[in-house]
Amino acid sequence: MDSAVPMTKTNAGHPRALYVLFFAEMWERFSFYGMRALLIFYLTEHFLFSDAEAAIIYASYGALVYLTPVIGGLIADRYLGFRKAVLLGAVLLCCGHFGMAIEGDAAQFGTAGIERDAAALQIFYLSLALIIVGVGFLKPSISSIVGQLYAADDPRRDGGFTLFYMGINIGAMTSALACGYLGQTFGWSYGFGLAGVGMLIGLVTFVRGRPLLGGAGEPPAGAVRRDPIILGGAAIAVLVAWQLMQWRALVGGLVTAMAVIAVGGIVVFSIARLGKVERDRMLVVLLLTTVSVVFWAFFEQAGSSMNLFTERNVDREVLGVTIQAAQLQSLNPFFIIVLAPIFSWLWVALARRGHEPSTPAKFALGVVQVGLGFLALVQGAATASADGVVALAWLVLAYFLHTTGELCLSPVGLSMVTKLSVPRVVGLMMGVWFLSSSFSNYVAGIIAAGAAVTDDPGASVAAAESLPIYAETFGYLAAVAILVGLVVLLAAPIIRRYMHSEHRP
Repeated sequence: MDSAVPMTKTNAGHPRALYVLFFAEMWERFSFYGMRALLIFYLTEHFLFSDAEAAIIYASYGALVYLTPVIGGLIADRYLGFRKAVLLGAVLLCCGHFGMAIEGDAAQFGTAGIERDAAALQIFYLSLALIIVGVGFLKPSISSIVGQLYAADDPRRDGGFTLFYMGINIGAMTSALACGYLGQTFGWSYGFGLAGVGMLIGLVTFVRGRPLLGGAGEPPAGAVRRDPIILGGAAIAVLVAWQLMQWRALVGGLVTAMAVIAVGGIVVFSIARLGKVERDRMLVVLLLTTVSVVFWAFFEQAGSSMNLFTERNVDREVLGVTIQAAQLQSLNPFFIIVLAPIFSWLWVALARRGHEPSTPAKFALGVVQVGLGFLALVQGAATASADGVVALAWLVLAYFLHTTGELCLSPVGLSMVTKLSVPRVVGLMMGVWFLSSSFSNYVAGIIAAGAAVTDDPGASVAAAESLPIYAETFGYLAAVAILVGLVVLLAAPIIRRYMHSEHRP
């Protein structure tokens, strides 16, 4: 759609459809992050996977979740239309989240080793596959509908996306608190079931709000209707994802191969088909996207190694109340809600004074801060009690620094891709950005597997025994991140010259 669809305005000055999308996305993120907060504990405590096995399952899921939007967005853009893609994705997500609520029998030690409920395990893998494909259709499509509510030069556009982004983080924060509490206090089915209820509310919200969308999200003019083929393809994709979750070595190979092909193709295209300015900008996008892989691979420890560290080694008692480890996943979205407006103001204020950091410098600052977050955990480990328990304040500080790093890198990265990429391949470059997140998640799993406290599934490990392992891992991550960040910061003036910013506002 080339122009914004005429919309009835609200008192706040935004199209009413924005609030439909706000609440639909808020509940979708509620379901997604509610399940994510519990996943590593479900794997290690219910199915009795070892830390390393659980980390790789978690990583394979994360990699595929970020890989499918590249394909789903393309299908929605060219054939299905964004509205139908959101509906299809939401239905798949509802099925997946409610499937996660089917626990089956907890794994136990038998004469032949660990005995797991085979049917429940297959339902679990199938549920993850449904969520993976559902996110692939919904995630890129609902954001695209938001963009269609405003003309390209509409001054309300940034404000509209800011409101939408707030909905994402409200959903993420509240779900970690609610689903994390229910899942770890009363049983896994309660936490996963609540996530499913949240997704169902999001679906109903979107369906009921359809009249307010006007023509936003409809298939492009002249698009060939291939709905039955797409539905069949979605079913096949679910079956493929179901198998990939069980043949996890293939996931790493698939993501790596796609990354190599994509990067190699872009380099060849840039050298063979572009002039100097465009070529330099494209190569800068690839370079900084590679830097972002380091950031996200470390940042995504939040759901795996940091989550297990929180469960085993952090004093979670506050005013006589013990907070569940999964609930502390709410810290990142909470800090984003608080800090995002401050960072938005800060960049503008610095720009007015001519002191705003360049895009490469912001990337460098983001990577350094994720390293400082891990350094806070190392310091916490150094000051731990004799029995290996770390004060909660160190974990809060780590999440604070990871969030400030995210705000330096994530929104800036999206802006960089759209500004520096050659116009005719912007969509492809956004796909590469998502692909880098997919690769980052798989690398994150390898790192988390290396932080495994024990190879004995279901074993109870004393905090004093697990603390040195986590401290060593977090210390290594801190050193690598800070070193990479400082190198990029030193190179930032050179990289900036290759952006040729004087030729583009």
